[in-house]
Amino acid sequence: MLYRNIGKDNLKISQLGFGCMRLPILDGDFSKIDTDYAAEMVQKAIDSGVNYLDTAWPYHDGNSELFVGDFLEKTGQRKDVFLATKLPLFGLDETTNFYDILDTQLKKLKTDYIDFYMLHGLDEWKWNTVQEMNVFDFIKNVKENGKVRNLGFSFHDNLETFKNICDSGVFDFCQIQLNYMDENFQAGLEGLEYANKLGIPVIVMEPIKGGKLAFDLKGELKNIWDKYGVELSPAQLALKYLWNRPEVGIILSGMSTMDQVVENLDSASRFDIGALTEEESALINEVRTYLIQKTEIDCTACKYCSDCPQNIKIWDVFTNYNNYKIYDDLQGSRMGYSRTPADRRADACIECGLCESVCPQNLTIIEYLKTCHEALA
Repeated sequence: MLYRNIGKDNLKISQLGFGCMRLPILDGDFSKIDTDYAAEMVQKAIDSGVNYLDTAWPYHDGNSELFVGDFLEKTGQRKDVFLATKLPLFGLDETTNFYDILDTQLKKLKTDYIDFYMLHGLDEWKWNTVQEMNVFDFIKNVKENGKVRNLGFSFHDNLETFKNICDSGVFDFCQIQLNYMDENFQAGLEGLEYANKLGIPVIVMEPIKGGKLAFDLKGELKNIWDKYGVELSPAQLALKYLWNRPEVGIILSGMSTMDQVVENLDSASRFDIGALTEEESALINEVRTYLIQKTEIDCTACKYCSDCPQNIKIWDVFTNYNNYKIYDDLQGSRMGYSRTPADRRADACIECGLCESVCPQNLTIIEYLKTCHEALA
């Protein structure tokens, strides 16, 4: 495992962090974590040198923090890892009590302190709102009483807002979405470099764009790949692209299978700053051009829309549609869509708008669902 020095204290942290948002599940139910299998995966990562675990209040419908807390207590490894979670900022109003939420999270995680605590999913509205709610006093107090050791923010908005938040001078680190398809999306590469100049360490989420960059090598993509003679898997290339940059601190990967854990561990032990070859850079450029031309719905399958009152798995609908467009495989996508119960398909949408209000990608989900159903039904 390769490590990077993070923050003013030069903490030695594995360059691969284990994201606990896409843990293995039971019965196709996102809220039911396969705790035995998930524990094997996390333990494998820790045994191989991973020392950063990332979770959050809404992950797995509130059960991710519980799983992480139980795992660390049962294995006695709390002091062996840096633990990260996030202050939920959904539905902010006058009843929101930051202190009570943090105390609840500490109980769920069975710990006295959080190593890396983030204001979750900051955008311009949330940033303005939490300032009105005296978030600066909260930040000062929880750091002084030792409940939080490093305070940061995760981000989903435009570059200007990102810079304004960084300029506040109150955060020890930040977390942004970045991969070779999102160089100019949200904070993007310019945001990465801006934070670095201010001395704010950057943690990267969605390095494989919700799994979209771990595509099967077939058709035109395989032809492109073979042309460059690169002997990396698509997922490995996506990770190497990021680790190649000195501004990147930790890369979070949400892993759902042991195979993914093993592959990512191998990558994290080999790929370092400046390791990307000219052939690999050229391959990325051509793949990027191809995918931009083919992808229609820029969904990362973050599952923030999982509270749909109609129980539509929106991310699955979009994945089927994008696969149809990227791989020209209408039959395969229709077969995948046909496995969805009729009352949970895209046409069950009642256009309440809840999904659009929480989508980090600001997608026009309602209209996209209509397009998807028309193509795949």
